[in-house]
Amino acid sequence: MGRFANVGESYSHSVTLDAAAIRAFATACGDFNPLHHDEAAAARSRFGRLIASGPHTASLLLGLSATWFAQRGTPLGLDYTIKFRKAVFAGDTLALRWTVVAVHWKESLRGELVTLDGEIRNQHDEPVLTSNGLLLVTDAP
Repeated sequence: MGRFANVGESYSHSVTLDAAAIRAFATACGDFNPLHHDEAAAARSRFGRLIASGPHTASLLLGLSATWFAQRGTPLGLDYTIKFRKAVFAGDTLALRWTVVAVHWKESLRGELVTLDGEIRNQHDEPVLTSNGLLLVTDAP
């Protein structure tokens, strides 16, 4: 049993992305791909409508992890892999989930190394993003 996390523990959150949120995030991160801004251009694309940027969906999942562990200690993300599986459309409702798969105390860092498996599924229960993560959680602010 870990101090900050336990193997098998999971946490989740859901969010619906509308066109305004998609445009605002893409603008904030400097992504001016018309697929995230222009309804007409997106309609002519292979997707047929506005889609969220990859960094947008990835940020939602990473933010969930940071917020969850900040309630228990001081988290620091060390390594994440992200695989984009399916486009996220304006109006999609996303279910974000992380599951703790390993916890290891690291004396030299005076904290726990927490390994996570994560995913985002849309309202059709289709995976749109999968991820693995490693973070350090300590008492130190």
